[in-house]
Amino acid sequence: MDNGKFSRRLVLAGGLGLAAAGVARAAQGTAGALVPTSEQALGPFFPLERAPDQDADLTRVQGAAGVARGQMINVVGRIVDVAGRPLSGVRLDIWQANAAGRYFHPADQSDIPLDANFQGSAIIQTGADGAFRFKTIKPGHYPIPGGRLRTAHIHFDVIGRRARLTTQMYFPGEALNDSDILLPTAQPRESVMSRLVTLADDPGTPTYQWDVVLAVG
Repeated sequence: MDNGKFSRRLVLAGGLGLAAAGVARAAQGTAGALVPTSEQALGPFFPLERAPDQDADLTRVQGAAGVARGQMINVVGRIVDVAGRPLSGVRLDIWQANAAGRYFHPADQSDIPLDANFQGSAIIQTGADGAFRFKTIKPGHYPIPGGRLRTAHIHFDVIGRRARLTTQMYFPGEALNDSDILLPTAQPRESVMSRLVTLADDPGTPTYQWDVVLAVG
């Protein structure tokens, strides 16, 4: 896989690979086919401006000496088709709010502070095994019109050879998950929900695994 600093093989603690751990647990439809990951809204803050670097480490910005504020996490997963076959060379455009709930976007005019050390977005590709990995911080909640709060989530624009999916990844156990404006619309809900795992090469950092199933590879 070609994810900048994180090009090592993804292995879960105990020797269980992502192929067995994640995709095998995906919801299955007729004839054993995997259910495609649910589409979710692009959102109002697709990156119009970006940090100089768009690599797989969102916790640092090129030219800045500091590290992003907030809880550091890893996100790992695989992109597969409905037959479970890994899809290589899939482009992942990733963006999210910082730990305080602010986007690096001119339309986000909230009083929440920006974080000069947070990259905010990344563009990476899956490797031959369909795997991806990046380091970031857990995004904060933020208010939306109507006085509600959005639950923690990360945006993904997944671009394969024959299909494109815009969706969002969510975190298990969040208090705002059930009241979120978008998560309850996912069909199936499990397709956009990550799960907490442990990485053998970084056991001290919370790691969320999320596997994406494209309807057409």
